[in-house]
Amino acid sequence: MQTNPSTVLPSSAVSVRLPGDLRARLGNLAAARQRSTNSLLIQAVTNFVEREEKREALRQECLAAHDHYMLTGLHLTNDEVVEWMDKIIQGEKVPMPKCHI
Repeated sequence: MQTNPSTVLPSSAVSVRLPGDLRARLGNLAAARQRSTNSLLIQAVTNFVEREEKREALRQECLAAHDHYMLTGLHLTNDEVVEWMDKIIQGEKVPMPKCHI
């Protein structure tokens, strides 16, 4: 998720206790890349948060889909989906099968 620079909040310090070996590895990587350890930490935390936000969005979508299924009973069988996907793989332009109870 990209942040709009006009809405960026001021930075604030966060204290993180790193095991000594990880701290050394981070320092070595920062030196090799000619970057600060702070910039590497910011990049790592940003990547983690973005990945986890996407994962959580997918989880919420799955929960909503399950709730919808439990409410309506609408579904496709595995065989129906496989048959549909096989046609798509073969280059056919076929619509998705209709869900049913």
